[in-house]
Amino acid sequence: MAKDKNSDTLKIDPETAPEVPAAAPAAAAQQTLTVEDTHSVASYANFCRVSSTPEELILDLGLNPNPFAQGSVTIHVGQRIIMNHFTAKRLLQALAVTLQRHEQAFGTLETDVMRRLRSAT
Repeated sequence: MAKDKNSDTLKIDPETAPEVPAAAPAAAAQQTLTVEDTHSVASYANFCRVSSTPEELILDLGLNPNPFAQGSVTIHVGQRIIMNHFTAKRLLQALAVTLQRHEQAFGTLETDVMRRLRSAT
């Protein structure tokens, strides 16, 4: 490669030019995924803390054995899920669709405990 003295363009010598991979096809091929979960461990969480760095999103999942306790409570984190923000956005969309379908089938999920208690009486 040599820069032309009279312009900002590069002249490439075909003899010494690096090999350039062929362009990807315009339409990506369909991918089939198989999930193999025989060695996965299921756990329950009623606590989630979300933190973030410029590169990653971190979910700490744990069990709060007494969510209505007063004073200082220690929650042991059982799982830490670290993902990039693109995966986090896909997770957000998947959860939103799943919760929307659940609410359509079974009714609105009220996350405010006090409102749930008021509507039960």
